[in-house]
Amino acid sequence: MWPEAAAMEPPPGGPGSPEWGMSPRGPSGCCEERLACLAPGGDACAPCAPRNGALAEVEHGEHHREALTEDDIYCRCLSKTLCHTATPVTVGFYAPCGHRLFSLLDKVTGFMREEMEHREEAELRRSHQKPRSPEGWGLLMVLWYLAFYKPIITESHLRRKNIQFIFIRFSAWQYAGCDKLWAGLVTTLCDSIRHHFGALPLSVYHVMGTRPRFASGFSQKEWVLKRSTCLKLWALLFVLSVGLTILLVALLVPGIKDHHALKVVGSAVTSLSGSSLVLGAFSILKNLLISEKQKIERLTNSEKFTTQLGFMSKVRREVEVLVDFLTFMEIFERRRLRVVLEITSLDICYPEKVAGVLNAMNTLLSDTNVPFIFILAVDPSVIVPCLEQTGCMKGLADNGYLYLNRTVTLPFSIPEMGARSRLRCLEAAIQTREDLMYGIITGNVERRRAKCRGAPVPPSLEEADAEAVRCIHEAFHCLHDGADPLARYLPTNGAHLRRIVNTIPITLRLLLHRAGTHSPRSAAAWVLLADQWPCRLSWALQCLEDSRQSWLAAPDFGAQSLWSIFQENLGELSALQQPLRNVLSLDGDPELFQTFLAHDFPFTAHDAHDFLGVTVNLDHSIRHKMGLLRGLDRLKKAATASVSRGVQCPHPE
Repeated sequence: MWPEAAAMEPPPGGPGSPEWGMSPRGPSGCCEERLACLAPGGDACAPCAPRNGALAEVEHGEHHREALTEDDIYCRCLSKTLCHTATPVTVGFYAPCGHRLFSLLDKVTGFMREEMEHREEAELRRSHQKPRSPEGWGLLMVLWYLAFYKPIITESHLRRKNIQFIFIRFSAWQYAGCDKLWAGLVTTLCDSIRHHFGALPLSVYHVMGTRPRFASGFSQKEWVLKRSTCLKLWALLFVLSVGLTILLVALLVPGIKDHHALKVVGSAVTSLSGSSLVLGAFSILKNLLISEKQKIERLTNSEKFTTQLGFMSKVRREVEVLVDFLTFMEIFERRRLRVVLEITSLDICYPEKVAGVLNAMNTLLSDTNVPFIFILAVDPSVIVPCLEQTGCMKGLADNGYLYLNRTVTLPFSIPEMGARSRLRCLEAAIQTREDLMYGIITGNVERRRAKCRGAPVPPSLEEADAEAVRCIHEAFHCLHDGADPLARYLPTNGAHLRRIVNTIPITLRLLLHRAGTHSPRSAAAWVLLADQWPCRLSWALQCLEDSRQSWLAAPDFGAQSLWSIFQENLGELSALQQPLRNVLSLDGDPELFQTFLAHDFPFTAHDAHDFLGVTVNLDHSIRHKMGLLRGLDRLKKAATASVSRGVQCPHPE
């Protein structure tokens, strides 16, 4: 099943809708109405007046679409895709500006929370089962299930659509001083899960929990009684009661007090049976006081363990217990759980520590079916040189781009800030702190009022979401159709294939927001082109940009094919082969690249300009590096030509 196959039906409307029912400012919750209701002259504009139902809904949808900034649209499309993507998934969140990067991460988090609320409401209407929480009476219930029941993963559980995201932000800079930065990542994960669910359920799971297993057949029974545990417990309680009875009789009944044998037997039986219960309680208390974070820190600080072969297996065992506990809580809470681990500030750490974090993501935390979503928020132009300085590149020809591509399964490059985003950023900068806080509060109040009124989502927006789902399925059908030439260019590498499948939904949603006229098939072809030949495509785009900025661009330049532009500048690319050798190694077969652009998909310069704004799976730092090298090369040639002309034309005496 494709990642968005579950989204065949458009989501129901309402203020909680993650697709369209959000605040025009996005997840920040800032109030848009104070600005939307003001005309350029400062007076109240006409849209604030009451209107007829259908006309008002359509105009509200158009105004809502205009109010969204470019950053809102990008982050919203990414969050929508992450709700359908199979885990584990590593998102390469490529953005050069640190301040803007955190702002975009907050937007993605807010949109995912809105999607979470929407799915909870939809699942409640479908199954009429409220999700449970390990709080209050729910805590006693989860402890009861932990002690006496085995969790079973059934078909009905796998069909649940409601998701709870657990957001964890890991700042690598805070752990940059320690010897093992990757251990900080693992301990942050363990500590955050412990705080989210509480220390007691996790401690009891360490002692009495059972690993979830899949149901046999089509059984819908999610809990099976632990018969062996119940028998052992009843046997211990029976023996303990017998021992206490014998001891009390030997101590209290007249005429039997002098029989020391009964006292000895009663004491022995009571102590042996009670010691088992005491040991179990002591183990729970030990895990309650000593967290997983402290266990891993002890292992990393101990030279005895770090020199032994089983050191990493002990850390891995703690992670496996954590994953099994998350699966247990999924079944108990009646919803899916996804841990979103946002990794920031990694590009300001030492190279060896950067490689250690990526290795931990690829080994310790990337087993099959683990519920982890990694958002690697970095600047590739900084990370790649760091990786190329470490010893982890052995066997990869010292190519940091290749190593990063093997780690990232969903590349997402943020383009330059758009016009509406710049205006919104400027507006936020000139407001005082009190204005910002007031906007957040009023925005939350308005959303609550709209939710109480049960205002429906404008029909035009629902139709737009249904159109997005239709386009996504059409694009996937083209990839799956063996008769389509597009299927012949699909990579044989599973990681690259998954990158393409993950990126197509975002690209199509962005195209619909921009009201693009390109077909889903051409959009899928462009995504495949960017994934398979990132260097050659970046070079063609850079040459296209340079031609547009110079006097060389002809009036009909937009109709020129992208292949002809690449072919005209191929000699210059060959001259820069040495400084671009690592980037060139990312490309696939050059002959297939020619066939792709020259025959099967003859994209023009105009097409490339339209797709450039929605190309999220192409690292923009590659194109910027090419532009710098090309400019330096041309400057060097111009200087050489100037010197040669000076030698050939001496000054007259």
